[in-house]
Amino acid sequence: MSKKIATLSAILLGAFVAASPAKAEYNLTLCGASPGGLWSLLGSGIDAAVKESYPGSVVTYQTSGGGFANIALLGQNKCDLAIVHDAEAAVAKQGGKPFNAPIENIRTIAVLYTWAPMQMIMNADFAKEHGVNSIEDIAAKKVPVRVLLNKRGNVASQVGADMLTAAGASPEDIESWGGSVTYAASKEQGELMRDRRADVILNSLFVNHRSIRQLADAIDLKLLDATGNTLGEVSDKWSIGTYMIPADAYKWKEGDTETVTLSAQLFVRDDADPKMVEEITAALVKNADKIQGVHKAMKPLTTKLMADGKAIEYHPAAASVYKAEGLQ
Repeated sequence: MSKKIATLSAILLGAFVAASPAKAEYNLTLCGASPGGLWSLLGSGIDAAVKESYPGSVVTYQTSGGGFANIALLGQNKCDLAIVHDAEAAVAKQGGKPFNAPIENIRTIAVLYTWAPMQMIMNADFAKEHGVNSIEDIAAKKVPVRVLLNKRGNVASQVGADMLTAAGASPEDIESWGGSVTYAASKEQGELMRDRRADVILNSLFVNHRSIRQLADAIDLKLLDATGNTLGEVSDKWSIGTYMIPADAYKWKEGDTETVTLSAQLFVRDDADPKMVEEITAALVKNADKIQGVHKAMKPLTTKLMADGKAIEYHPAAASVYKAEGLQ
């Protein structure tokens, strides 16, 4: 090849490379919750999925107070992406507490999980002593039960309180019957139950969570049922789904148990760059295995589930990805 031809070829090749669109690199902030919980693992999975499609990208996990805080942080442009429970998003949309007005500027990118059911786990000896098989039995028999709910301000705590109220056993009622309602973090709840300082936990927990297994090793447990009326009232109020805990979920459990469940979803602002939203959504769909692999609890995640959120409408750019894949 002559020097002149080689030079021309190099020029043409350089022009082609220059004209070829380079894959975008993203530097995004994701608002989550605590530094060591499942949401931090989800942050790692999302980062890995984006890196797989766009090498050099970084999705930085930012700790926060959780979903309610994340909605505010997202609105203040302090994060690009945020993990929020469906119930929290529904409250924001309605302008309920802690919000002063409806929040209308968030949009869904993907559902991350739907299997964090509210479980009412009672000391089996206490249940037998008072003849309690369901949450409604507590109200019917005015049982002086010592209930543990999650920390105040946590959505699981609020949903739990509403479950009690819908069953006719509001926190105020329970206290009037000689019982108590204590607000404690999940880790503290197990310790209080083991020390016989509480009778029942009502919290959003993955089925067969390690904390439940550890508690079952220390004391005999009973999972309480709830009627359709109770579940329907809470489901409608919070715009959340129901979940069936199968009979074989625990060695000590008898029969299936239906309850309400919280799901976690990934959100952006409605004015987010459409190209970014489209490409991040496509990366999550293409590399869903990166999120599935962060913890065994995430194995049920599917791309169909990612596209199936109901609490808040999808960002149009995200919806276009799911529609192109036949998922919506």
